[in-house]
Amino acid sequence: MRRLTAAALQLAPHPGPLTANSVAENLNRAVELIERCVSATGAELLVLPEAVTTGFTPGIAAAELWDLMSPVPGPTTEPVQQAARRLGVHVVHCTYERGEERGVVYNSALLIDPTGEIRGVYRKTHLFPGETQWVTPGDSVAVVDTDLGRIGMAICFDGDFPELFRIQAVQGAEIICRPSALLRSADIWELTTRARAYDNHVYVIGANATGTDPAGVHYFGNSLIVTPIAEVVARAASHEGWVAAQLDPADAMRTLTPGSDRAQGFDHLAERNLTLLEKYQKDLIGEARTPFTLGGGLGGDA
Repeated sequence: MRRLTAAALQLAPHPGPLTANSVAENLNRAVELIERCVSATGAELLVLPEAVTTGFTPGIAAAELWDLMSPVPGPTTEPVQQAARRLGVHVVHCTYERGEERGVVYNSALLIDPTGEIRGVYRKTHLFPGETQWVTPGDSVAVVDTDLGRIGMAICFDGDFPELFRIQAVQGAEIICRPSALLRSADIWELTTRARAYDNHVYVIGANATGTDPAGVHYFGNSLIVTPIAEVVARAASHEGWVAAQLDPADAMRTLTPGSDRAQGFDHLAERNLTLLEKYQKDLIGEARTPFTLGGGLGGDA
């Protein structure tokens, strides 16, 4: 990884009924925000919120959503690909992705490089209760080599599951991007984002939605950029815009805690007890405990 400037962008989706016109408007506004952010900050890596083309809860059935969306690459990615090429930047773009059959829709994050090519696609693997009404889960991780460093991706509720971030860290991820549309609380948003950064000694860029989506669900923003020792170096408010920070691997693990005179003396990856892991491997991949029932519906979160 080299020194770079990264930015987490947050914007509100079109709040009305979801249509082809509102998808186009959301894409245009995302491109405009990317352009403004690059002009103001010089960011080389920009992360958009979850499902930025539509808003998280689409308010329509999976088959109708499938009709509005496109495969990847396609019309729901091309404007952002063109912007990345024009500006010479990396962008994590997020959209619902049309699957192979009508009604199969993935919640996807795409890493676009400065040539406009899609270098990696991650399909959300942990769906929040209710999201299964319109999303099919993915089944793989994505860690991509770039000239900035190795970049991984996770989406919103994925951040509650340490295993996903650990897999990416073991695969060499130095930065993990977490586009989101989260509405549990700002405390949980910050807790999970900082914990995943600290667990794995990686930078985490959390870009959270703001505004109101087509189903009337509200989002609070508070996008974060967190260092490998869990320091929040950029934090947004609830309005549209961005936060940016310089990520410098030479300083990332210099001290034990932010501002301390004590050098960092441990490494969570190098010091894992793999013997213990092997001993309990069957327990780790065994039957899940009985799930807690929320009483139906989405519960206002992603």
